[in-house]
Amino acid sequence: MVKKKIAKVLAFRYKILAAILILLAGGLVLLPKYQKHEGIKPEELLSNTISPERYMTTDRLAHIIINQDPSFILIDVRDEKSFASYSLPNAINIPLKKLFDEDSEGYLNQNQFDVVLFSNDHFYADQAWILCNRLGYKHMRVLKGGINQWYTTIINPMKPAENMAAAEYELYTTRKAASMFFGVVYPEQVKVEAPKIVKEAPKKVITIEKKKKAEAEGGC
Repeated sequence: MVKKKIAKVLAFRYKILAAILILLAGGLVLLPKYQKHEGIKPEELLSNTISPERYMTTDRLAHIIINQDPSFILIDVRDEKSFASYSLPNAINIPLKKLFDEDSEGYLNQNQFDVVLFSNDHFYADQAWILCNRLGYKHMRVLKGGINQWYTTIINPMKPAENMAAAEYELYTTRKAASMFFGVVYPEQVKVEAPKIVKEAPKKVITIEKKKKAEAEGGC
């Protein structure tokens, strides 16, 4: 029952996203054109939006973070409270409402790095990507599934069933190793040491020889 409700909510949200895409593709041409924000043509935006190439998997991102790849910038587009509660390592917080702030442009519109946008799922990150793409920003990626997918695949990967293929076990092993890198501790890692029994050293008995009684001296 809960799963059906979640599915309905997600379906509704993505219908809204589809409507936004249509508006961006057709309606943005009516907005005032500033030389700085002319961006790409609506038909090019629509073509880019349909393409799934912008998505990055959690496994790929984990590999990038673990290997300390310096060519990526992680941008968390959630609100400040969510960011403070939990985020990905070394991520920068640029809430969706502040996407067009002057301070944000330096992180989003540059050619030196690939920018990975993420949110709880990828709904808001998709919106951020569309807006940035409309302005002609390059090298933009979206973390598929967002923080939720990150948690279920990297932080808390599900162990495959015994009848699953060997590839599933290999993937689980890789994800488990990644989760350990990010601080997850598994029961088999915790070694319980037996209490040490301290044996007391045997007491050294020193025998004291008794003095012999002096023989009584004879009288007269």
